[in-house]
Amino acid sequence: MPLEFDPLPYPAEALEPHIDRKTMEIHHGKHHRAYFDKMTAALAGTEAAMMGVGRLLANVGGLGPAVRNNGGGYYNHNIYWASMSPAGGGDPAGALGAAVERELGGADALRKEMADAGVARFGSGFAWLIVQKQKLKVVSTPNQDNPLMDVCGESCRGAPILALDVWEHAYYLTYQNRRPDYIAAFWNVADWKSANRRYEEAMSAGA
Repeated sequence: MPLEFDPLPYPAEALEPHIDRKTMEIHHGKHHRAYFDKMTAALAGTEAAMMGVGRLLANVGGLGPAVRNNGGGYYNHNIYWASMSPAGGGDPAGALGAAVERELGGADALRKEMADAGVARFGSGFAWLIVQKQKLKVVSTPNQDNPLMDVCGESCRGAPILALDVWEHAYYLTYQNRRPDYIAAFWNVADWKSANRRYEEAMSAGA
């Protein structure tokens, strides 16, 4: 299927007061849109333009920096929007909740590990909850790299379950340089239902 630029899955103001409307409008309508437009321009006329996004990013090392950077930005933000919901918050449940308890020491331990990964990420990037070899793992990637990429390295390869964007444009209007405060607020809107769906899909696919 051709790659598409989708609208936000909820109104731009729906995550307030944790993430403000203006940030969401700029983040989605300007930053995410620019990644999509530059990615499709870089892919125009190539066979790679018809790859699914997962296959595209798994082979991005051979497709050049424009596809790596903008394709990563496109994909990462799709997962980030899906990782949040106005009805989010609380603790993971279902199969994911059981795995978090069993493998990571519980929801509080997961939040701390992801917060530590996000705060420690120098400059810009993402913190991720992934499935790697049928186990949950928290990793961090720089810039627009992500766990699907063959440029990511085996230590962070896996199926993304939850994405936390720690680029400054994700939080600066409200939180300025207080990245830890933004990360703490993120958990109020974290969408564990969608994360559980991605977890079950990854486990079924043998990730």
